[in-house]
Amino acid sequence: MNHILVANKVSKRYGDHTALQNVSIEIPKNSIYGLLGPNGAGKTTLIRIINQITYPDQGEVLFEGEPLRSEHIAQIGYLPEERGLYKSMKVGEQALYLAQLKGLSKNDAKQRLKYWFERLDIGNWWNKKIQELSKGMAQKIQFIVTVLHEPKLLIFDEPFSGFDPINANIIKDEILQLKENGTSIIFSTHRMESVEELCEHIALIHRSEKILDGKLSDIKQAFKKNIFKVAVDTTAPSGLLDQLKNSFTILDSATSQGQLDFSVQLVNGTSNELLNFLGTQGTIKSFTETIPSANEIFIRTVAKQGVIDE
Repeated sequence: MNHILVANKVSKRYGDHTALQNVSIEIPKNSIYGLLGPNGAGKTTLIRIINQITYPDQGEVLFEGEPLRSEHIAQIGYLPEERGLYKSMKVGEQALYLAQLKGLSKNDAKQRLKYWFERLDIGNWWNKKIQELSKGMAQKIQFIVTVLHEPKLLIFDEPFSGFDPINANIIKDEILQLKENGTSIIFSTHRMESVEELCEHIALIHRSEKILDGKLSDIKQAFKKNIFKVAVDTTAPSGLLDQLKNSFTILDSATSQGQLDFSVQLVNGTSNELLNFLGTQGTIKSFTETIPSANEIFIRTVAKQGVIDE
């Protein structure tokens, strides 16, 4: 069995509103899976179904090959976008309480909390009240409470919200380490740069339906447009550019001190044909295929479905 969690044709409606329509996803074990989509797409509804906060009207969810049951929730950790800490409680007291709710003994909870507080360099926060902490500081506490019971599946919904770049990088490294230790992770975010850094697989949900999924590297290959960025040293850059325009689709160009820099989209010819031609005209300094970013893929895919919902 290669998947920690599988959703088969899951649908959910609230009155006349369809939140999810026949959505199927497969979360590989020991991977970071990006769950993407515009606001209101249905991501949070799917996450709530996985956590059994709500239930699907149709379809099923399997956890390690078995129909999802309440006892499986102990093996799932969920960090929601909206935080739920008690502001008047002290940090240590609250963390200990929440850890015990997840099934840890008081002694085990204290030991694990000590480890994480030291690891994230927040040992002096133990007796502070949550209301004394910044949003980012409170987010660190919620992150610890989410991972403390060492679940098999972690679900992070916008985990970097409230963090400055330094602390966001610290949490990113912790997420990567959790994955290396064998944890499977669902990662929901609007930050496409984080998707690039963390996710091996993605699914894109829009207007309640899944419109794209797969391995991110394969999706990028499928979305590329045969565009190359090229730099050539030549004695006559302007003349070379004119020749290129007769045979190739030049998207942009610049000349400077004997060097021609340009982007070209190959429609009919091949990259080898272009390379062979350029080799007769000067010295090729660089020749790089342009691979679309996760952000470009997101925008292009959603745009095909219509206007992005706010």
